[in-house]
Amino acid sequence: MAKNKKAKKAQKKKRQNGLATDEHVLDRLYLVIDSRKGADPDTSYTARLFSRGRQQIAKKLGEEAVEALIEGIRGDRGKLVGESADMLYHLLTLWAATGVKPKAVWSELARREGLSGIAEKASRSQK
Repeated sequence: MAKNKKAKKAQKKKRQNGLATDEHVLDRLYLVIDSRKGADPDTSYTARLFSRGRQQIAKKLGEEAVEALIEGIRGDRGKLVGESADMLYHLLTLWAATGVKPKAVWSELARREGLSGIAEKASRSQK
């Protein structure tokens, strides 16, 4: 009986805000971003991005990618971490705007795992 109580307590602890804590932070962030669709653009930056449309979201992702690239070249690790987080956030926002689920991307990455980059790229050109 004590074992069951401990298991239930551990399971309860694993859940926060309806999400399992063992889910990846990017999966959790995606769910938050996706939940902002239709929210008030005056109170949510994410809702504001959605209201501006997919092209603007993609443009913002590009800006963040360039900023990450600059910090990578400069070698400022702290700034690169921040810009990388911004870039990932905007990438997830673009996924949500286009209906791409993180699981689809994770599956594609898993499919490519273990392939050499050269072989994987060659297989794309044959399709």
